[in-house]
Amino acid sequence: KRSMKASLVLVALSACLAPAAAAAPHRASAPSLVKRSSLVAAKDGAGAVAPRRSANPGALAATVGIGLAVRALPAPAGTAPGAMSLLAIFIATIAGLVLEPLPTGGVCFLALTTAVITKTLSFKEAFGAFTNEVIWLIVLAVFFSRGFVSSGLGNRVATFFVSKFGGSSLGLGYGLALSEALIAPAMPSTTARASIYVPLVNALAAQADSYPLDKDPTGVSAGRLGGFLSQCHLQTSVHSSAATMTSAAQNLLGMKIAAEMGYPVPGAFGTWLLAACVPAAAGMLVMPALVHYLHPPSVKATPGACEDARDRLTALGPLSRDERLVVGTMLGTVLLWVFGEQVGVAPAAAAMIGLSAQIALGVTTWPECAKMSGAWDTLFFFGSLVGMAGALSSRGLIGALSDFAKAQLDAAQLPWPAAFGLLHCVYMAVHYLFASQTAHVAALSAAFLGMMVAAGVPPVLAVLTLTFNSNLQGALTNYASAQSALYYAAGFNDMATTMRLGAICGGASFLIWAVVGGVWWQVIGLTSVAA
Repeated sequence: KRSMKASLVLVALSACLAPAAAAAPHRASAPSLVKRSSLVAAKDGAGAVAPRRSANPGALAATVGIGLAVRALPAPAGTAPGAMSLLAIFIATIAGLVLEPLPTGGVCFLALTTAVITKTLSFKEAFGAFTNEVIWLIVLAVFFSRGFVSSGLGNRVATFFVSKFGGSSLGLGYGLALSEALIAPAMPSTTARASIYVPLVNALAAQADSYPLDKDPTGVSAGRLGGFLSQCHLQTSVHSSAATMTSAAQNLLGMKIAAEMGYPVPGAFGTWLLAACVPAAAGMLVMPALVHYLHPPSVKATPGACEDARDRLTALGPLSRDERLVVGTMLGTVLLWVFGEQVGVAPAAAAMIGLSAQIALGVTTWPECAKMSGAWDTLFFFGSLVGMAGALSSRGLIGALSDFAKAQLDAAQLPWPAAFGLLHCVYMAVHYLFASQTAHVAALSAAFLGMMVAAGVPPVLAVLTLTFNSNLQGALTNYASAQSALYYAAGFNDMATTMRLGAICGGASFLIWAVVGGVWWQVIGLTSVAA
């Protein structure tokens, strides 16, 4: 009975997320990531469009309905009282993040309000995760990246590498990939990085007379360079996001959830880097060539790109004061992230030091940070979901799912490597139902980690590879992640091309990490049962 009940929980979770596959493509294809709650509600007297301020009633009703349906399910044996109420609120929150009756922060605040007034969680439990260092590290890192963008340093770094690698379309792909790999550890917002590279891709394409489909619906112009370059950089960026722990918000979230479940990774930054460096390098080497083969540009040589980049670098002149200060603060912060444990400086404290230096020096101002609504939404998003996920674990639901998985895997008599591979395939494929990598991690990483450990997978290997996998999903579809939506919105590739390349390249990325990574993890001892 417990197995059947646990399976019903999984079915309910999948069912509540299914609308993302149909709804998200339409949202992602818009030129900006507009929340559903902000869509047109009416026109004023002058005929101007008035944005919706209240919740979208249809999306809100669907969100509440999903939560009530989950609450009606019987509780698995061994779970604490109120566990199903908490699961219902948790799944309704995930559904709300997909259906978007309100912006992210509003959905999460309503969820916490519901949990508190129904006494499902105490106020301390509901808001306990908001004091977590890892969550604040994510928020601080978003603030920290502001100086990188506003100072112009990000554009300078990308342009420099283009000037060195831009002699051909394939060289451009490698140059852009290398430049992002270098800045990613200090800029954990994949969306912020995409905001640097999408304009650069557009500019490089224009040099080759390559323009989006809305200017040339035949696709001939886009096919000259822009179509290849946008997909090349997107597909390669998932590997740079997986290369270091601080390269993406979902990495930090996955590590935090694992630690709350009792599976912390010792020496997290260094251990991650050691485990990821070889498969990430292989992925960054293979992806540009693979996209070039699958989606070849008609312009193979781009000598003008090198010259244009050199001209732009000359026009930029020497590093400005702000750029020099950003370089110094970022290098100092990255060094503290790497060696902080040895000197007693936590990662969040390192980010605080770097941001404080930028504010004191005027590179970034506090009013600029205060206006970054996305960062505050991130705080509410991570704080509420991490808190609820931890409470689900303490109330026995994650354990019930793990027991169910273990029973099924034991019945199938699968050795742990087979169970490990099977669960990773499912974890990758189910991302077609998600429009957010962080939502995927928050919703499913704890359950899949519990299943892997129950099947005998070494805990450190399970924690790291699940989080690696969460990055590889980011280019599967045009709605798989915020950066994927931004590259799709650039307009160089249609839906069919985007989905085809996403599926093929996503599968190739998965195989690279499975094969190259699998061999490398054996070499460094991660596959040992004692690991």
